[in-house]
Amino acid sequence: MKSALNTNVLVLNRLWQAVNICTARRALCLVFQGQAHVVHHKDNEFSTLDFKSWCDFSTQHPEETDAVSTISLKIRIPKVILLAFFDRLPRKEVKFTRHNIFERDKHQCQYCGRILDRRELNLDHVIPRDRNGTTTWENIVCSCIECNTRKGNRTPKEAHMRLLRTPRRPRWRPFLMISHTRQPDETWRRFLDPTLWDVELGEQLSAN
Repeated sequence: MKSALNTNVLVLNRLWQAVNICTARRALCLVFQGQAHVVHHKDNEFSTLDFKSWCDFSTQHPEETDAVSTISLKIRIPKVILLAFFDRLPRKEVKFTRHNIFERDKHQCQYCGRILDRRELNLDHVIPRDRNGTTTWENIVCSCIECNTRKGNRTPKEAHMRLLRTPRRPRWRPFLMISHTRQPDETWRRFLDPTLWDVELGEQLSAN
């Protein structure tokens, strides 16, 4: 059974932008140290609570099931925390993986435009590898099996095929498509763009 202290907590920077996910253990440590406040959502309004206020709130609302117990009290697990001193978005890059290429191209063949299941899609080198084509964001696209076969070992121009869009390296964002089924909490949704992708979830924040 998953420990309550390992529950995912959404982390916002000082500008209320989602920047990371950490465990409840890490979130409570940050709040205890004064480096963050708990974001509480009620009746479409948000308030922030420091550690003492959060402990008092937990005592006044003992019905909360997601909580951890100490010798003297029971502390609710926060769902969102707000960093007190951090106002930047971390600089990172989207991992170059099959999954993220499919997501970038929205499971759509970049030649004929059909949206298909991954089992019906290939990854195509726009410039073939034996023509010095690189395996990079800018030279890989989703392609259906039929278009991939038709194109063969040729460039799109040679095959009289046109790309729907020029392939580019996607810009990194903290969360790329966090599914509502994976994280159904309404509080998270207020801070997440549902069109984003899923990247490196669960990364721990540094102590500084």
